[in-house]
Amino acid sequence: MAFNKEKEALRNMILTFRVSELQMLLGFAGRNQSGKKTELQDRSLELLQLNSTPVQKRIRELFQSSQETQQAAMIPGANALQYSAAYAQMLGLAGFTTQQQGIPQAGRANPYAAQQAQQAAAFSAAYGTQPQQTKPIQANTQPVNVKFKQLPFYDIHGELLKPTSLVTQGSSRFQEAQFQFLLSPEQATNIASNRDIRMGSKLDYLYQIQLRFCLLDPSAEQGDEFPPSICVQVNGKMCTLPNPIPTNKPNVEPKRPPRPIHITPLCKLTPILNNTVSVKWAADYGKGWVVGIWLVEKLSSDQLLERLTSKGKRNSDFTRELIKTKLTDDEDGIATTNLKVTVSCPLGKMRMSMPCRPTTCDHLQCFDASLFLMMNEKKPTWTCPVCDSAAKYDDLMVDGYFEEVIKAPELPDEENEIILNQDGSWNPVPKDEEEERKKKEKEEEERKNAVVLDLSDDDDDSAPAPKPTGDAEPAPAPVPVDLPVLPPPPPAEIECIDIE
Repeated sequence: MAFNKEKEALRNMILTFRVSELQMLLGFAGRNQSGKKTELQDRSLELLQLNSTPVQKRIRELFQSSQETQQAAMIPGANALQYSAAYAQMLGLAGFTTQQQGIPQAGRANPYAAQQAQQAAAFSAAYGTQPQQTKPIQANTQPVNVKFKQLPFYDIHGELLKPTSLVTQGSSRFQEAQFQFLLSPEQATNIASNRDIRMGSKLDYLYQIQLRFCLLDPSAEQGDEFPPSICVQVNGKMCTLPNPIPTNKPNVEPKRPPRPIHITPLCKLTPILNNTVSVKWAADYGKGWVVGIWLVEKLSSDQLLERLTSKGKRNSDFTRELIKTKLTDDEDGIATTNLKVTVSCPLGKMRMSMPCRPTTCDHLQCFDASLFLMMNEKKPTWTCPVCDSAAKYDDLMVDGYFEEVIKAPELPDEENEIILNQDGSWNPVPKDEEEERKKKEKEEEERKNAVVLDLSDDDDDSAPAPKPTGDAEPAPAPVPVDLPVLPPPPPAEIECIDIE
């Protein structure tokens, strides 16, 4: 009897699943995950016939996770699992053991109480008729010595939550951790007083509360990376995360773009109330994660460009010596007398206004600093457009040598290529005289062909003569020309035929 009751409870759980949860269950069991929702439900219900303990455990985990998400959306700030367990305990104490019993008195004031009571009854049937109030599995959290990579477009003004580990606790796949932080009066004032509150604006904050995740690896600085199946709530409100990048690999969960999360609109901007951040994710055994929260100031590409110019520029003598080194005989004895480079940016294909390159690159070709910073402001990659190696902002320097070349009057406006000489000097690319001579000969040949074509058109007898217009003067009569008089042709011979 108890077995049938539990099986019916598992069946009811499957019927409440969404498409994504049905696909996760079928993927866990190694079944086909494609098709309509009704087809996915039928395949999932067939799994109950296997009487598999791991499958039943997976159904309970998915039901528990979906219940938390739905309850959190219905009642912001409430712990979904505790709320359902409390209702189940009330039903058990009141003697309600099935879904057909009445609804508690509180259900009249709560429009979602009926659905919550039904879910609580299914939960109690699967886990016991009188479950106790239990909390979600809390992950083991403690501060760790992990450093995040610095983000050039953000200045850090305060550490609200030190980098803290998110280590899987227990055998449950879904983990949860909660953190609290409090703003100081100065921090709350900076955030509230530095934002655009004009009509029609998006309420953009200059000072932002920034949430970041990375791998638990203290051996080196870590870039942003999200845990799998992550869900973040700030003060009971769901936080918007970057959309996952689609993947064609089977059984591989799409990853989200690595970037920080701007949670300022969800926070309490007051120094007297705590802010609570709840993080839920799927355990990835063998991997640990780190979370941290900072108060940062957002910068623009113009501000970074100003800082880059104020840092100074690389001396032109350094680049000149680098040119001499590159054009000197190498170990193989191959001499290079000159080298052609361009002063147009490889990104915008236009002449550079502020040539720069990273100090970690050994090539001479530069790129425009302003355009490079604007592109990374939209999509931060920080990759050198010349050699595709890492180009950190702190390693960028304006090149004084190429800046002098661009401003030199010897360089024509229409010319973007120069010749670097072995002594470190430069010259504009000379015009090829042979190419100019061939070009003139070609033009002369085309001109001659055009004249011959005109003469042949005039001699064509089939071409119609132009008709005179009313205002045009009549053409002069042709001048008679004396031609020699030819003798008349001989008379034709006539042959007579007698019919008789």
